[in-house]
Amino acid sequence: MTAFFLPRATDDEQAERLYEALAEFAGCEPAPPGRRVRCVQFDQDGARWTAEVGEELRGVRTTQQLRRGELIERTETLTSPTRVLAIYPGTPLVVVTDAQPITGASSEWANPFTAVPDQVVLFTG
Repeated sequence: MTAFFLPRATDDEQAERLYEALAEFAGCEPAPPGRRVRCVQFDQDGARWTAEVGEELRGVRTTQQLRRGELIERTETLTSPTRVLAIYPGTPLVVVTDAQPITGASSEWANPFTAVPDQVVLFTG
């Protein structure tokens, strides 16, 4: 269990201000304490992705191939240098990262992007 935090915030007050500013950037409402999302898992383009506040996006893609009559399963680990700054609940939910236009970092992900999760973990406080 993890208490609410945001990367780059040095204290609770700054985390609150940043959370509200990132919500405005993303065009959504900030969630009240107790409903704030820490981590989600979702499927996108045949891969299972995890977005966790403070961490880089990571995913896994499993493919199957028939070779000489035998089914071969291959699992590929996917990574993205895009770091998750905040996740806002909703349907779909909204994920804000440190990619452009927030920083100069480029990413294959839009910023913010939306996802329909099948697993959601909330902050504890």
